[in-house]
Amino acid sequence: MSSEIWLTQDAYDRLSAELEERMGPLRVEITKRIEIAREEGDLKENGGYHAAREEQGKNEARVRQLKQMLENALIGTPDVEAGEAAVGQVVTVRFADGDTERFLLGSREETAHATIDVYSPTSPLGGAVIGGRAGDTVSYALPNGKAISVDILEVTPYTG
Repeated sequence: MSSEIWLTQDAYDRLSAELEERMGPLRVEITKRIEIAREEGDLKENGGYHAAREEQGKNEARVRQLKQMLENALIGTPDVEAGEAAVGQVVTVRFADGDTERFLLGSREETAHATIDVYSPTSPLGGAVIGGRAGDTVSYALPNGKAISVDILEVTPYTG
């Protein structure tokens, strides 16, 4: 599987700002808290020290994740034919029971600011509809192994 990720310009800018914050001011703040906690003495029973070290680990993990994501980011949406389900497209599907669902095919990083549900193209439903068009029926496996089919009703570009 490719490590490339499609992001809107807005998402790319938000993630870049988050990375800058985590590598600069937040990293300095956490380091200061660790230093202050060290000065309190016995580190074995120093809750503040251990909490700050845990926060430092989480921050550094997110920094690595953001760097990797931004290095592999493609801005915009892939070139596809009109009406083809792809990243950046809103897909409406109908389930066998008649229920419909409308969602954006995109990265989880888009979720925070999207106006509709976002499904990753690597999710079972997202992966099943990729490349599909209105009128197609696609199938995918549920976590319990049971197969389910959906009808693609509509595919339109996401406008935010």
